[in-house]
Amino acid sequence: MSIQIREMKPEDVETCGTILYEAFKNIADKHNFRPDFPTPEAGIELTEVFVTSPQSFSIVAERDGEIIGSNHLWEYDAIRAVGPITVDPGAQAKGAGRMLMEAVIERGKGSRGIRLVQDSFNGASLSLYASLGFEVKEPLVLIEGKLKGDVPAGVTVRPLKEEDHEACAELCRKVHGFDRTNEVKNTPPFLTSFVALRDSRVIAYASAPHFWALNHAVAETEEDMYAVLLGTGNLVPDQPISFLLPTRQSAFFRWCLQQGMRVIKPMTLMTMGEYQEPRSCYLPSVGY
Repeated sequence: MSIQIREMKPEDVETCGTILYEAFKNIADKHNFRPDFPTPEAGIELTEVFVTSPQSFSIVAERDGEIIGSNHLWEYDAIRAVGPITVDPGAQAKGAGRMLMEAVIERGKGSRGIRLVQDSFNGASLSLYASLGFEVKEPLVLIEGKLKGDVPAGVTVRPLKEEDHEACAELCRKVHGFDRTNEVKNTPPFLTSFVALRDSRVIAYASAPHFWALNHAVAETEEDMYAVLLGTGNLVPDQPISFLLPTRQSAFFRWCLQQGMRVIKPMTLMTMGEYQEPRSCYLPSVGY
C-alpha cells in the first residue's frame, strides 16, 4: 500500500478538515488536554482558509486513493511556516507524516527559514521534526483568559487599519529582523487585529488576539505589550484573549497569571534556517 503526496483540491477540504479534528482530538485525549478544535466543522473551516489562499501551499497524503493526512506551508512572507500537519489516527506511524513534512521542506527551500510550533507533550512529532533538521528555539505555553484594566496614559488601543501596515512591518523588523505584512493583511475577516499607539506612533500590535493559532504580536517594550492586550480586552470584554507565550519572558508570564489568565498546554517553537533572537517582547503564532 503505497503513499502518494499531491496538492490539495477544494473537494478535499471536508475530508481533510475532519481528519484535522480527529487527529488533534486523539492526541489531546491521550494526554488529557483540551482539543484544539471543538468540532469537525472548526477543522473544516480552517482547512478551507488555507486551501483557498494563494499564499498557502496545501498538500494531502493518499493511500490507495484514500486521503489519510494533510499539511500546509504558509508562504505569506520571507519566513515560511508549517502546519497544521495531521494524519488519520488509524494511519499513523506508517510514514505519511514524514512524507508530508519532507514535501513542505522541499517547497520551502530557498526561503530565509521555515518554522513550526508543536505540542510539547507529543513526543512523536517532536522527534520527527528534530530528525528532519528543525531545532528547538523557544518553550511556549498556550494561555487564555479575559483581560481588563487601565491602559497607560497617552496610549490608545484600537483596531488595526490599512494605514498601520507599514508601521507594524517596521516594528516587526526591529524585533525579529523580518516583517509579516502579508500575513497581517490576510488575517481572516472573522478576526480583528489591534494596535497600541503613543503620540500617533505604533508601539505594539496583535494580529489575532482572540484566536491564538493565527495570532502573533510584537511590542517596543513589555509594558507596551501589556497595553495592547489590556486595550483589546477593554474593547471586547465578552471574549477571552488567547496567545502563545514564550515562558522565558518570565515577568510577562507572571503578569499574565496575576491577571487571572490560565495555562492550557505547553508547546515548542522549532526552526530551520535563519533565526534571530527577538530584540523585544513578542508572541508567536502557531506557525512562527
